[in-house]
Amino acid sequence: MVYRFHFTGADLARTRVATSVPPLEELSIALRVLQDRNQALRFGAWRREVWARLPPQARMVLDLAPRHGWAPAFLSPRGIGSVPELLEQVAATPSKQLRANLARIAERQRMPGWASGLGDDPEVLRQLVDALGRVHATVLAPYWPQVTDQVAADLAVRSRELLHGGVERLLTGLCPPRIRWRAPVLEVDLVSGLEGDVHLGGRGLLLMPSAFATQAPVVDPDAEPQPILTYPAHRDEKAGPLTLMTPTATDGTPAPLAALLGRTRATVLRIIAQRPGCTTGEIATALGVGPSSASQHATVLREAGLITTLRHHNTALHTPTAAGLALLDTA
Repeated sequence: MVYRFHFTGADLARTRVATSVPPLEELSIALRVLQDRNQALRFGAWRREVWARLPPQARMVLDLAPRHGWAPAFLSPRGIGSVPELLEQVAATPSKQLRANLARIAERQRMPGWASGLGDDPEVLRQLVDALGRVHATVLAPYWPQVTDQVAADLAVRSRELLHGGVERLLTGLCPPRIRWRAPVLEVDLVSGLEGDVHLGGRGLLLMPSAFATQAPVVDPDAEPQPILTYPAHRDEKAGPLTLMTPTATDGTPAPLAALLGRTRATVLRIIAQRPGCTTGEIATALGVGPSSASQHATVLREAGLITTLRHHNTALHTPTAAGLALLDTA
C-alpha cells in the first residue's frame, strides 16, 4: 500500500526543494511525534520537557492533529510571515473553507464533537487559534534553532545530489526505502498505510525537509499551487538527541568558543558560511592547508555549535548553524 505521484516531463522540470520550513507545518509533524513513543533516544528528552510544560488548552490542537491520520490544512498555513502573522491567517480562514477542510477530514477519520462549531462560531475558532499559539510556544519555538540548522544541512546535501546526479538522484536519495523513484512514478510508504494516486499534471512536486519527520514521509496532495512531500531531513546518525536550547552561561565564554578567536578558524567559519555544504577538501584548498588541518578546525567549530557536519556517502559536508551566522554578523 503506497502513495504514488505520477510525473510528466513538465513535472520533473517544476519539482523543487523548499528552502525553509513553514513553522506551523513543522509543528503539525512535531505533534505527531509528541504523541508517539518511537525513537526514544532522539526525542525522549524533548517529549518529557514538552509534556511537562504543555498548557491545558493543548487538548484542542491535539484533537485535530492525531498521531496517525490527517490534520486540517487551515491549521498549517504556508505563507511567508512570522508565527503571529501565520496565526492571524488561521484566525481569518473563511467559514466556507473551514467547513470544507473539516468535511474532507471527517470522510477519512473521526472528528471531535466540538469541531463542528468551528465553521459557525467565531469564539470556538478564537479559542483554537489561542491554543495553537500556546502549543507552538511550548512544542517548537524553544527548539527552532536546531530545526533550522538541520534543514540547512539537509539542503546542502540535496543541492549536491541535484548538481551531480540531476532530479533522478535527488528523488532516489530522499528517504530510501520509504521513498522510491520508479520512473515516472515516485512511490511513498506512509506510516498510516494510506494509499492513493496523484497525477501532478504539470504542477510538479514541492519537496520539504523536516527535522521531526524522521521515520516516514508526510504527503499533502491537496496543497496549492503544487502537492507537497515532506521527507525526513538528512541527519548525522552520531548527532545527539533533541534538547532544549539554553542561553550561554554568564560566567564567561565557553571553552569551545574561546578556541574560535583565532584568525584561521574565523576564516574557516566564513568559508563555510559563503559555501554552505562545502567539503573538508574544499576548505583545505581555500585555506591552503592540508585536509587533516582543515578537519581539525571544522571539528572545533562543530563542537562549538557553529557549524553542522553531515556524512554523505564518503564526504563530510559542512554548513553554518544559526549561531555561527549570528557570530559572523556580530563580528
